[in-house]
Amino acid sequence: MLDGHLRSELAAVILAGGRGSRLDGRDKPMVAVGGVSMLARVVRAVLEAGAGPVVVVGPPREGLPAGVRVVREEPAGGGPVAAAAAGVADVGENAAYIGIFAADMPYLSDVAIRVLLDHLHEHDGALFVDEGGRRQLLCGVWRASSLRQAIARFGETRGGSLRRLVEGLSIGEVRWDGERAPYFDCDTEEDLRRVEL
Repeated sequence: MLDGHLRSELAAVILAGGRGSRLDGRDKPMVAVGGVSMLARVVRAVLEAGAGPVVVVGPPREGLPAGVRVVREEPAGGGPVAAAAAGVADVGENAAYIGIFAADMPYLSDVAIRVLLDHLHEHDGALFVDEGGRRQLLCGVWRASSLRQAIARFGETRGGSLRRLVEGLSIGEVRWDGERAPYFDCDTEEDLRRVEL
């Protein structure tokens, strides 16, 4: 397991944009699950994992803990690669590792983040994979240098694919053995009904 010193070099970028079109246009990250917004749950998880700085990419919202920064991608609504690039740029140069997480994952926890860190080894990044072997691109940690290089090579980020962003990077694939997969995201009302806390 990575020691506390290495975890202290972790920064987190939380992607909290999107239109919530499948949730009747609601501000999806602010939808409450068990009385707490999904965004607040994700922020709490990364803070408990020792991440800092923490950067939320999306519109300003109330209730974020002191010290959590908020930025917007340019142009706003430019998609996940543009949002990730904006967050990574705001992190600064001190982080050795950067977690990229969606804001709609109510089961994300500090334990899950530490599992990802423990699977970095010599890889550029570590991602959870689901039961079907699909990489969960919005639930992973990366070596900051590798992620910055991938963004620099990418070119125009607007509308870009995260899958293409990480092509060519060495990725440790991690399976979650327990219940409540940390990468479970709530895109629809049905997803919200499935959440059990």
